[in-house]
Amino acid sequence: MLAKYTLPEVTSQPPVAQEPDFLSRRVEAYYRERAVNPVVGGHPLKGRIPGPGDTLLVSNDYLSLSRHPDIVAVQATALQAQGHGVLRSSVFGLGDTPQHRLERDLARHGHSGDALLTQSGWCANTGLLAAIADAHTPVYLDMFAHMSLWEGVQSAGATPRPFRHNSVESLQRLAAKYGPGVVIVDAVYSTNGDVCPLAEMVHVATAAGCVIVVDESHSLGVYGREGEGLVAHLGLDPLVHFRTSSLSKAFAARGGVILGSARNIEYLRYQSRPAIFSSGLLPPEIAGLQATVQVIRREHYRREKVMQNAAYLRHALAALGYEVGTDESQILALVPGPEHQTMRLRDALEARGVFGSVFCDPATPRNRSLIRFTINAGHTREALDHVAAVCGQVRAEVNVAAWPQSRGHAAGTC
Repeated sequence: MLAKYTLPEVTSQPPVAQEPDFLSRRVEAYYRERAVNPVVGGHPLKGRIPGPGDTLLVSNDYLSLSRHPDIVAVQATALQAQGHGVLRSSVFGLGDTPQHRLERDLARHGHSGDALLTQSGWCANTGLLAAIADAHTPVYLDMFAHMSLWEGVQSAGATPRPFRHNSVESLQRLAAKYGPGVVIVDAVYSTNGDVCPLAEMVHVATAAGCVIVVDESHSLGVYGREGEGLVAHLGLDPLVHFRTSSLSKAFAARGGVILGSARNIEYLRYQSRPAIFSSGLLPPEIAGLQATVQVIRREHYRREKVMQNAAYLRHALAALGYEVGTDESQILALVPGPEHQTMRLRDALEARGVFGSVFCDPATPRNRSLIRFTINAGHTREALDHVAAVCGQVRAEVNVAAWPQSRGHAAGTC
């Protein structure tokens, strides 16, 4: 029989933890900045709360799958049958587990030898780079590469060698100077919707003897005849060593994935630290993702609709004089530049029922902040016409003519 344990009686107030100077300095600097510039130090992402009838251009659910009945049904069944399952690292899941079956499905979908499921796209990128690079490895990153890729380079202790955004020539010069390493690009860049010139980048990286990593978070599911992603759609999959993706975009779920050869994925399964030292996805999440792969493959109209919607709105905004680029992706960016100007645009749009995502420091430099519109398959023509009409109404109010003409900005966010 266990002895009864009684907690000691507290007779006085415990002492308050003392903060070391290094923490106090950082926190105080934040609040000083907030007092001087409330846009940066305050809460720029908090605007008006959306209401019924407002048009939301903030979701990464590009194919509008978050409420798909087939997916929701299998998730509910898995939750009722298994609950949250066995909570443990997936590295202990031996044999033909549901996760391994999902990994094989994702590999086939992406025209890859094998796949490793991770807890997020961030974990996919940081775990991959820490496992394939070290202090002696030059890592060539597009300047707009997602922040998780930069974090992965830091975790590896490698030296980042950034090259100009989408510049094949800049990459070529750096690779000639520093030698074989790792080349990192996004297939579609999350802040502004630019599409990478993948064929040219892969050619330069291959000629330089580099490992190639492509983040397909914003292209997997959206590009390709069956949503296999931009790399496979262009027939570049035999030349690209690793592809990563968040599954919280077109797949409308939680998780991430790394695609590669069976040999390299088996290596990562036991060397990628996020995959080892975090609990795996839950049974309803895995079941939902298995159903999502099938839905994405068969419901082609969703890809067609999201691209039609994006082209329609891009053409309408360009006709109004907005610089929205020419790349045919589902992401559009309005770039007022200085953060106070971006907040004025945000407030003007929201007052008229249009909601985009604010990107500012640290996702962009302070003078390159922006509003991002993400287009979904579920947007109606009427909603897009409303967005265009509102953008026409606010042109003078936010002084579009004074905006910077260059669309460049910094590392991407989600």
